[in-house]
Amino acid sequence: MAQFFLPPGSGPLKGRTHDAAGGCANPLTLKVYRWDPEVGGPPRWDTYILDPSAFRGGMVLDALVYIKDRVDPGLTFRRSCREGICGSCAMNINGESTLACTKAIADVPGKVVRVAPLAHMHVLKDLVPDLAHAYTQYAEIEPWMKARAVPADGRERLQKPEDADALNGADGHGPAACILCFCCSTACPSYWWNSETFYGPATIMQAWRWIRDTRDEARAERLAQLDDAFKLYRCHTIMNCTQTCPKGLNPAKAVAEVKKAMVTG
Repeated sequence: MAQFFLPPGSGPLKGRTHDAAGGCANPLTLKVYRWDPEVGGPPRWDTYILDPSAFRGGMVLDALVYIKDRVDPGLTFRRSCREGICGSCAMNINGESTLACTKAIADVPGKVVRVAPLAHMHVLKDLVPDLAHAYTQYAEIEPWMKARAVPADGRERLQKPEDADALNGADGHGPAACILCFCCSTACPSYWWNSETFYGPATIMQAWRWIRDTRDEARAERLAQLDDAFKLYRCHTIMNCTQTCPKGLNPAKAVAEVKKAMVTG
């Protein structure tokens, strides 16, 4: 199981148990990481025992929303679209970095669903990681189109279908489909060890998205910005990033493509 970045303290302790199952025959048990900076002290695992028929939907996020609405309103987590698009509800569920809105409870192995913040991140509260540093690194790659030439019609920068497929993937699994949930980066041991200097697979895949875009005119500039012993080359092809991506993307391949482009130009 992945190690989490924990606030000061001795590690998660046994916390409170909230039995809201109403005596149902097959209750659902969730153990949820809890830590409140206003209270301080070590983090804890709170246990929630639920009647699965009491809430709609079979995803982990559905259970968390039910807990917050009906059992424990103090539970804090991020969510928005509930469709696997926004990346807000990225969490560590039974040791896997994934999206709570697309992770089916039935697919979680074992009898207990263990929910924690993304691995090796500073925790703001409960299941909310501090993504400020990750977004700062993302901003450093300047993730917008850089083009000086005026489009032929003065309005649109056209692209051949095959070039668009390279970005989006013919199956929708290209680098442009990344939702910046940072599941891949927080599953990467190299990012755990070097997160202050290594960009991590999410940011590098976003960089590749712009390097590969035929409408962008700053390829050399972008490659020069990444040509650093730590920003790019701390990747050791462990492949956790590709294995854990909830969108089925291949960040490891994107990193390899950037390395190849460093050689070929």
